[in-house]
Amino acid sequence: MNAKPETRNSKLRIGIFGGSGYGGSELLRILLFHPNVEIVFVTANEHAGKSIGEVHRNLLGLIDMNFDRAPENPSRLADLDCVFLALPHGQAMDLVPELPANVKVIDLSGDFRLRDQATFEEHYGRAHTAMQSQAEFVYGLTETNREAIRGARLIANPGCFATATLLGLAPLVANKLISGRVIVDAKTGSSGSGAKPAANTHHPQRMNSFYAYKPFTHQHVPEIEQELERAGDWTSELVFMTHSLPVARGIFASIYTETKSELSGDQLHSLFSDFYRDSFFIRLVKGSPDINWVKTTNFCDIGFAARGQNVVVFSAIDNLVKGAAGQAVQNMNLMFGLDETTGLMLVGTNP
Repeated sequence: MNAKPETRNSKLRIGIFGGSGYGGSELLRILLFHPNVEIVFVTANEHAGKSIGEVHRNLLGLIDMNFDRAPENPSRLADLDCVFLALPHGQAMDLVPELPANVKVIDLSGDFRLRDQATFEEHYGRAHTAMQSQAEFVYGLTETNREAIRGARLIANPGCFATATLLGLAPLVANKLISGRVIVDAKTGSSGSGAKPAANTHHPQRMNSFYAYKPFTHQHVPEIEQELERAGDWTSELVFMTHSLPVARGIFASIYTETKSELSGDQLHSLFSDFYRDSFFIRLVKGSPDINWVKTTNFCDIGFAARGQNVVVFSAIDNLVKGAAGQAVQNMNLMFGLDETTGLMLVGTNP
């Protein structure tokens, strides 16, 4: 049985930096009902002083707190157990080196996912100023990196596309079954672009549209390649394409590859079932998953089909939960000796 967290009042004292966006909103939605958590503060400089329920109307009546400004001296936050950083890319790298060494950190941005500085700067378009801190970060794909996460102080939460893709590929890579090129055709809802609308991401522009974006250049590509290489014998070429779905939430990835030998659907099911036997949040489905059944949940639904040596794996997640806030809480649970499902028994809706 997992040990209980060693905290002053039996609850983890939590701070959230960047609570006004979709990621921060989802962290609040989940953590408000987490039995082992006390939310101490939530920052949002542009909404400082406003009621959280006024900004996130889905939380109206559920939380009696206002947004705070980010503290001027983060080194004084030693009374916290853990902070979540739900900040825009580029801000966490300024904050992390200033936080007390006893506070655990889960960063939802891309600042600390990539181990190579030049690769980060190429794909995120900014200088990295905290590579010394980056060396201490553990990549937080829960299902494939549990033991490292348990002992970590600093977690780089994976990107949403990376989560869906890596969970779909991990059993094949671990069993050294892939031969040749891997093509990932991934699609995301409009919430993946954040709460502030832009000309090409604002939902009214997307709701009756469909298009590809960032071909060959998406910032999650090096993250996926890095983790596939870490997973084992990865020598394949990755072709990764992202598309804009006319929905608000969800990621759907179709992953095409060839295997070294012929595999039947039953063999694939057995392979994935064995690999994810201890992973509650991985659900194997017949045929194709559907983003409707994972929305608002921390599940990743995976399906597959095979014809000879041609295999396609389908994975579906909620980009804001398993692709962001839910996985962050799942990692927090592991870091503090809790069952990883605590606070995450989130049920989807039908329809």
